[in-house]
Amino acid sequence: MNSTLEKMTSKELVQLEDKYGAHNYHPLEVVLTKGEGVHVWDVEGKQYYDFLSAYSAVNQGHCHPKIVNAMIEQSKILTLTSRAFYNDALGPYEKFVTDYFGFDKVLPMNTGAEAVETAIKLCRKWAYEVKGIAENEAKIIVCDGNFHGRTTTIISFSNDPDARKNFGPYTAGFINIPYNDTTALEEVLKQDNVAGFLVEPIQGEAGVFVPDEGYLTKAKELCQAAGALFIADEVQTGIARTGKLLAVDHENVKPDILILGKAISGGAYPVSAVFANDDIMMVIKPGQHGSTFGGNPVAAKVAIAALEVVTDEQLAENAERLGQLFRKEMDRVIANTDLVNSVRGKGLLNAILINDTEDSKTAWNLCVALKENGLLAKPTHGNIIRFAPPLVMTEEQLMDCVSIIEDTIMNFEK
Repeated sequence: MNSTLEKMTSKELVQLEDKYGAHNYHPLEVVLTKGEGVHVWDVEGKQYYDFLSAYSAVNQGHCHPKIVNAMIEQSKILTLTSRAFYNDALGPYEKFVTDYFGFDKVLPMNTGAEAVETAIKLCRKWAYEVKGIAENEAKIIVCDGNFHGRTTTIISFSNDPDARKNFGPYTAGFINIPYNDTTALEEVLKQDNVAGFLVEPIQGEAGVFVPDEGYLTKAKELCQAAGALFIADEVQTGIARTGKLLAVDHENVKPDILILGKAISGGAYPVSAVFANDDIMMVIKPGQHGSTFGGNPVAAKVAIAALEVVTDEQLAENAERLGQLFRKEMDRVIANTDLVNSVRGKGLLNAILINDTEDSKTAWNLCVALKENGLLAKPTHGNIIRFAPPLVMTEEQLMDCVSIIEDTIMNFEK
């Protein structure tokens, strides 16, 4: 069977997925077989720069040897115990990771959406048992344009029609307000029974929407004054992506609840985590929340290795420096073309806004042209292209990528 698969072409592999897999994604037509550092290769052997990093999961680069070795070594000894028993990897990981991010407690899960669901449950339980809100009356404020996952609860407060339509009935208990609007937040916080505010420090899926400076600081202050929890979803923006360890660190904001996933494992293994201090986390008692795989030994070892790489290789500092260079270079390119309106972002989470309507195929076709020229990126919201390379990228590699992007834009015809 393996020898047969090795001989299959990209076209044949795409057809296999199309025939046997659910059609819940629309991938760019490239079939990848290998990754190392900032590069990936397709089954025909062509090399590409990865400018998506699996939606910021692969911040430490593809197949980082330290992370992979941690996964291999632990996999040889013990992979899963469930939480019915203790294991010798979880406690050390919990101490390491709470020290690393500065919280009393961590609740380990596997995926980003699971972590968001965990934070919602934690916020509600705290609201009833600590704040004293009447049971089933708690409300959580969220922002328009949010992307927190695709579970039934989460899509209930999404305003993306593709994520939401025909998946009802929807879960109650959420109030939507505009993003980057502290006046709207202040007004809604005056309502009764508000338990918390769930927000992305930068809206990634919405097209790398960076809020005004001071937005997060003011939001945290308003929440604190109203006795509501400030919940930061840093699944995509966390782990050095924006030029700081966490995106909230740009404003020195400490969330009441912090949600992490993706790059906490360097993309090697599903790991997510919810952090809070004891006054919040200790409302969860045995049997009230959990996961068979949450806190498994492999995840624990992988996450420690992945976070050590972030520190040892100074990935936040690299992201900050290269991000400033990238936006400067993109501004130069944009000044000479009508195809792109602007570039925005923080660190190495950036996006360019294509001069066309959201329902056009221009951004998609530009990504196809970029692929042909050896760089992989993906549109979001129709006319926006997100650029998020692994944070291990060098300045020389970044400038090579800038050249590819510039040449592709300048030679592109709608």
